[in-house]
Amino acid sequence: MPALVPPTVDARPSFLAAMDEYVAEGRGGPDDFSNIGADLRAYASTWSSPAGFADFVGFLLAQRREETPRPPGYVPTTVLWWLEGEVYLGRLNIRHRLAPGPAGERNGHIGYDVRPSARRQGHATAMLAAARPVAAALGLPKVLITCDFDNQPSRRTIERNGGIPAARRDEKLRYWLATT
Repeated sequence: MPALVPPTVDARPSFLAAMDEYVAEGRGGPDDFSNIGADLRAYASTWSSPAGFADFVGFLLAQRREETPRPPGYVPTTVLWWLEGEVYLGRLNIRHRLAPGPAGERNGHIGYDVRPSARRQGHATAMLAAARPVAAALGLPKVLITCDFDNQPSRRTIERNGGIPAARRDEKLRYWLATT
């Protein structure tokens, strides 16, 4: 059964296969503002070596610490992978607080992505459900989750988990979700 776990070097072969799937669907270009897109641009060239991949995993794990240097506007974030054994199925990020300014309202507390070959199998809904107690343990009694207004699968995922609609901002639907 899949579980949310901290990133691990043990999932490297499956992670790399998942990244190939994302690239095949056009992810990673300069107009891909997702975490997957940013990681592909910044780290894909180093993933081919075990040491480079270990550095990437270390970078992700460090993001949860307040003292970790990060660009302006970025906040501490717990990165978790949705794994079944060593098979990478997806990724979920929990921002410990909303980013300052419009970015926080745009991105919310939680973002997630399921690898293309694992979509439409209930993984996103299960990942979000599994993230709720993790967010609660981080001191977040409720979280803001956003999705593009035309992203019906993400909208269903949020609503299946009890997301309460909030005011739309630009192309983003916003939902509040209790963590307990």
